[in-house]
Amino acid sequence: MTTVTRIVGFALGLVVVFVLALGLGRVVGPVGEPPAAHAGSSGGGAGSADLPAAGLPGGLTISDAGYTLRLSAPTAPAGRGVPVSFAVTGPDGTPVTDYEVEHEKELHLIAVRRDFTGYQHVHPTLRADGTWSAALDLEPGVWRLFADFTATGAGALTLGTDLSVPGTAALAAPVGETRTVTVDGYTVSITGDLVAGQDADLSFSVRKDGAPVADLQPYLGAYGHLVALRQGDLAYLHVHPDGAPGDGRTRPGPDVVFHASVPSAGAYRLYLDFQHDGVVRTAPLSVTAHGSAAPAEPAPASSGTTSDHGDDH
Repeated sequence: MTTVTRIVGFALGLVVVFVLALGLGRVVGPVGEPPAAHAGSSGGGAGSADLPAAGLPGGLTISDAGYTLRLSAPTAPAGRGVPVSFAVTGPDGTPVTDYEVEHEKELHLIAVRRDFTGYQHVHPTLRADGTWSAALDLEPGVWRLFADFTATGAGALTLGTDLSVPGTAALAAPVGETRTVTVDGYTVSITGDLVAGQDADLSFSVRKDGAPVADLQPYLGAYGHLVALRQGDLAYLHVHPDGAPGDGRTRPGPDVVFHASVPSAGAYRLYLDFQHDGVVRTAPLSVTAHGSAAPAEPAPASSGTTSDHGDDH
């Protein structure tokens, strides 16, 4: 091979390498260039809480659909009747003051200690400036607060945030399956199974001193109110009662039925609030959701034979 031929071949090789490199650069992008921001994102930092929580169960984020739960203080002292205040800000950043009434209240505040040893369901008072205030009985530990509400013009939302209560606290062991519990002389049992990704009916039976309670009183527009939390991340799941007092078919006990759907297998903590003799009581139970059923195997391919109905018309 002559010297001229070698030079020409080398030059052609450089051209090919340059073309390939140019094409690869267009696919990968310049080195060091930050990725394009997603629509609606704020570029990280504190604004990252404003990212939408589409597809997530409720209560896992402090912000969703432009609404944000803002505690007045991230900590509170231990004690009874401890004042706690917060606001819900809207897409424009100002506190929301207009709410729809859901289950007879404009906002439901659920406070749960993260090891499930404490639970409260209260209804805060709204001030004209959009600040909500409530009194909670708090023991040392980390509490998860859930604000369940529907702002006027928006859909139903559940926002969650942590409240730290300083002090010495012994964490309880994880809660196992608990389908029957007794509270203040009332025994509550649950029947029904949860399967991930499927609708299920859960029936709660209320008895007192061994006798069925057939005169439950309405509470929040139903004969019971149920909060379901996934063990671990405390995802808040919406559950709905079957029927309503006065609808002509729903009996005031001893059974209260709820429709529920859980997103994943695992343990779930259930808190049933029910009212009898003018007192609201809470029954804590736990059930385990099974994995979704395996899909049915596809039918075997046709062998080419004609069905009995064939071309009859």
